[in-house]
Amino acid sequence: MRSQHVWTEKDDDGRKREVRVTKFGGEWRFQAKFAQEASWTYYDQPLRRDLVELREIVFRKYQRRRASAEDVASLDEMLRVFAPEV
Repeated sequence: MRSQHVWTEKDDDGRKREVRVTKFGGEWRFQAKFAQEASWTYYDQPLRRDLVELREIVFRKYQRRRASAEDVASLDEMLRVFAPEV
């Protein structure tokens, strides 16, 4: 089953950035773009801040029974493997 999570944020310069994350077939796919860009940037290894934000979003959805515990656990594992704290 496909699930998609979308959010926007502003960087220090005030530029708006939209992030989309889709889970399909057990794989997470991250993409982002700034408002003025025409095409999306796809990430093989997502940015740590995007992983942290996605984990928070999915956890809040899990608390409302709109996401699975497996999704939260897989994001925790991705944070541990791909983006360990410095």
